[in-house]
Amino acid sequence: MVTRRELLQTTAAAAALSTTLAKSAAATSSTSSTGAAPSSGTGRTWTPNGETLASHASRGARVMHLVAEEVEHEFCPGLKARCWGYNGRTVGPTIEVVEGERVRIYVTNRLPEPTSVHWHGLVLPNGMDGVAGLTQRPIQPGETFAYEFDCLRAGTYMYHPHYDEMTQMAMGMMGMFIVLPRRDPRPVDLDVVMMLSEWSVPAGGSRPNPLAMADFNILTINSKAFPGTAPVVVKTGARVRFRIGNLSAMDHHAMHLHAFPFTVVATDGGEVPPSARFPEVTTLVAVGSTKTLEFTAALDGDWAFHCHMTHHGMNQMGHGFPSLIGAELTQVKARLAKQSPSVMLMGEAGMGGMADMFEMEGMKYPANSIPMKGGKGPFSMIEMGGMFTVVKVRPPAQLDDEWYQHPKGTVADLATAADLAADGVVVPATGVSAKT
Repeated sequence: MVTRRELLQTTAAAAALSTTLAKSAAATSSTSSTGAAPSSGTGRTWTPNGETLASHASRGARVMHLVAEEVEHEFCPGLKARCWGYNGRTVGPTIEVVEGERVRIYVTNRLPEPTSVHWHGLVLPNGMDGVAGLTQRPIQPGETFAYEFDCLRAGTYMYHPHYDEMTQMAMGMMGMFIVLPRRDPRPVDLDVVMMLSEWSVPAGGSRPNPLAMADFNILTINSKAFPGTAPVVVKTGARVRFRIGNLSAMDHHAMHLHAFPFTVVATDGGEVPPSARFPEVTTLVAVGSTKTLEFTAALDGDWAFHCHMTHHGMNQMGHGFPSLIGAELTQVKARLAKQSPSVMLMGEAGMGGMADMFEMEGMKYPANSIPMKGGKGPFSMIEMGGMFTVVKVRPPAQLDDEWYQHPKGTVADLATAADLAADGVVVPATGVSAKT
């Protein structure tokens, strides 16, 4: 016999699930790829520079359709490539469902070779796991397969091919799979989805090189490299969640958030017990894993979020030449100028300011290529590229993606001689210091 208490508990749970499912059902239209986030408190996730996969209810399941196909993708202005992806884009659209829902996902193959889809981290029947040759036959070009399973665990997961994955993932075939809880134990104002990946695209090239094992020169968040990454704009004091997945071919990423300590609350294996959580500002997201972190955006400003592995904050960096730092090139430059006046040597005093130098000298980059680093900032070129974006924290009445207007006296600037003298600071003479 069902007791009155059990009946009330069941009714309350059903009502909560119904509300959450209604929110999920409303998520059938794609989010803007220009960076606009959903309104606060919707219960939905947001994928910067991306979109959420359309869905509808049919025959007891949430139905979705992925189309694997070649796509033309822009990493950032000035660099495009013929990639592979889903539904006309890379990264593929984010799949968003609610814990306990049954999904039926159709996958159509428009690639020149077979494929499959593995639902990375999800607990499901073996025959739906998507490993071609092991749990299913490959999806041949022109075929459409159906995957159907229950989403039993809330969490942050991914999807990608498990057929010729070296090629297909290197070409851009990957996406995020979010299973929302029926009741969010820690409601947030903004729930952001980010997929980390790396590419090898030679300057002037038109396709990623899937054979690369080390020389990756485009590092991306949601398949965009800075300055093409959309900023994350949040209101002051907002609770923010970042769901981060890494499907790079070879590299882990040390993701660092300026100003705001965060807590890693979950991985693709499940929730991290509260007793095991601790504050940090950098977390390593390993290849083939996800991490979910939460923080409070307590301070107004434009705050960087990036991979702290220094070469991952650059674009199309070449490695096939020696370092020139410290070299005396005066005579070399003079002799070279006689032979080829348009050639310019650089790098003996460091690598900074190259984008400014190119602009000042009126030099042109090779067709379909981008500067090694640099996006225009409010003070100068921002000396970063690649896996870099900006978290813009603003008062609720000023939520925009313009540059932050600093209060007077709060920006580091040139020290005056009077201040140096008053504080007893002596600036050393120019030269090379040596201590033994």
